[in-house]
Amino acid sequence: MSERKVLNKYYPPDFDPSKIPKLKLPKDRQYVVRLMAPFNMRCKTCGEYIYKGKKFNARKETVQNEVYLGLPIFRFYIKCTRCLAEITFKTDPENTDYTMEHGATRNFQAEKLLEEEEKRVQKEREDEELNNPMKVLENRTKDSKLEMEVLENLQELKDLNQRQAHVDFEAMLRQHRLSEEERQKQEQEEDERETAALLEESRKRRLLEDSDSEDDAAPAPPRPALRPNPTAILDEFDDDEHRTQKQAPKAKRRVESWEQSVGSLGRAPLSGLVMVKKPRADPDGSAREGQVTPAPGTPQSRKAADPAPPPPAASSLSQLGAYLDSDDSNESNGSN
Repeated sequence: MSERKVLNKYYPPDFDPSKIPKLKLPKDRQYVVRLMAPFNMRCKTCGEYIYKGKKFNARKETVQNEVYLGLPIFRFYIKCTRCLAEITFKTDPENTDYTMEHGATRNFQAEKLLEEEEKRVQKEREDEELNNPMKVLENRTKDSKLEMEVLENLQELKDLNQRQAHVDFEAMLRQHRLSEEERQKQEQEEDERETAALLEESRKRRLLEDSDSEDDAAPAPPRPALRPNPTAILDEFDDDEHRTQKQAPKAKRRVESWEQSVGSLGRAPLSGLVMVKKPRADPDGSAREGQVTPAPGTPQSRKAADPAPPPPAASSLSQLGAYLDSDDSNESNGSN
């Protein structure tokens, strides 16, 4: 195992290579190689297309009794990718190409043959012209004559197509030109119309702005004095009445809000609890000094004797305020 990776092997001194028996192999021995299809082909069995460059595991053998300039010719065996039919082709060192043997047909073979034929004819012609000057003149004459015939045939085909089509190209071009001019004229008229409308609108806007500026600058004329209307007093009276009607709901709304915040301390059942304060009297039953007792028949004595009961709808706060006012008035009368 020590000499497994070395370049030189050990040969003993008594080594004789002639004693080694030679391996007898057949001349048509086949080897398995990996290759790519050299051209596009189509299988004859199933019609499968095999494109150029597809990889195959092929068998290679040397063709017997076929040599080109000492170069051997090899044959390759491949199988169709669809039906596994055998396809064979071999090398062509003369044309630096490959030739199909059987099992498939080469695509574009007719085109390839045509190109090869054209190349061969062109080469022969060049060889002839190189050695024969008269041949050059003949070939040029033939070429010019052929070119004239081609041009005549082309013109005949054009005339035939025009007769069959019955199309007047000049009339079509003329009609197209007229329609194009009409369309341009219409577009120009529309542009002019739009421009005139925009100018008119801008002029009107400018006139309106000028008139507005003049109105703002000019002082307002004095208004003439209006003559008194005979029914003006009635209108003023109606206005006052309407104003009081508007204020009444406001006062009512204010009272309602006060009642909601404070609450009703007393209604009709509690109105009897508030008593009107009577004037003080001396022990002997006489009135206070300096106080004048009103006569029984006077309105003041009647008012003191028969105090009017407060309305049941009034609140106790209003009654209390009335009571305090009466007390203050009595005290002021006593002091007087």
